[in-house]
Amino acid sequence: MDYIAVLLPPIVVGLLFWFAMKSIFNADKSERQAEARAHAEAETRAKGQDSGTPGS
Repeated sequence: MDYIAVLLPPIVVGLLFWFAMKSIFNADKSERQAEARAHAEAETRAKGQDSGTPGS
């Protein structure tokens, strides 16, 4: 029983750390995907405007 009392706190802290890091990495991945989507959309819009200008 003493082993459980000794090992439980580091295991719980390790799990909390793991969940925190997992959520941070997932948020970073989602942000990178959204930024890439926005960049591609802006690039597509810019190319559409360039081809439609008179005198080009």
